[in-house]
Amino acid sequence: MEKLDSMDMAILSVLRRQGRISNADLAERVGLSPSACSRRLDILEKSGVIEGYYARISHKALDYKMMVIVHISLSGQFAKTLTEFEAAVKRVPNVMVCYLMSGEYDYLLRVACKDLEDYERLHRDWLSALPHVVKIVSSFALREIIDRPNVEIR
Repeated sequence: MEKLDSMDMAILSVLRRQGRISNADLAERVGLSPSACSRRLDILEKSGVIEGYYARISHKALDYKMMVIVHISLSGQFAKTLTEFEAAVKRVPNVMVCYLMSGEYDYLLRVACKDLEDYERLHRDWLSALPHVVKIVSSFALREIIDRPNVEIR
């Protein structure tokens, strides 16, 4: 897709806050006809600008009261090592986010757990068994201050 114009940005700004808005209401909010708005949405979706729509479910409502930040060091940074680790970490339940990092650690994970025993089980059965892991450092979040699903659209 080419560069986003001001109308695309207006559409994205509304969708960021109201993902379930009807096409007619969205069109009215941004000043387009419903058919023109629908065409633009289709282009934004097909080009990958809009990656999907989903319900944001409270972790606490599902009894996941603990968020753990996990730093992982691998035995090396060879392509095969990274590929094998990344394929395996995608299968680990409760991993919400995984980043390849620069700096002291190779990966950073955000993991949701029900309680300390749940994290201990996950650490023992999954994280410690990941290929090429030589060090795991866990930090437990005391309180969530902010967790935005997207950046602000300007």
